[in-house]
Amino acid sequence: MFLGLRTAIYHVSDVEKARDWYSSILGFAPYFDQPFYVGFNVGGYELGLQPGEGNTDKSEAVVAYWGVDDADAALKHLLERGAARNEDLQDVGGDIKVATVRDPFGNVFGVIENPHFKLQP
Repeated sequence: MFLGLRTAIYHVSDVEKARDWYSSILGFAPYFDQPFYVGFNVGGYELGLQPGEGNTDKSEAVVAYWGVDDADAALKHLLERGAARNEDLQDVGGDIKVATVRDPFGNVFGVIENPHFKLQP
């Protein structure tokens, strides 16, 4: 029934600034860029940005973790570009490492280095 994660959407106060910031951290422009929605294709998964209309409740109840080859390098990259440290890099066992930051718009953005995870064709 479930095919896997397809889209993570972050609500932002300024969609143009968010588009530019995410383009900077990802290293590429969005494939869909409109005032009401900006979409990035990140390794076959969607990262969407939507205007938040003053949404200030940025709960940590749900966190999307984005796969990376090197969690330490990814964390440094995010922090250098203006993200705020949320949870320090942790080795959670089995050579799996995770960390979270807050983007400039208050959203929690997670990274995970998991050498055991392989995408199914």
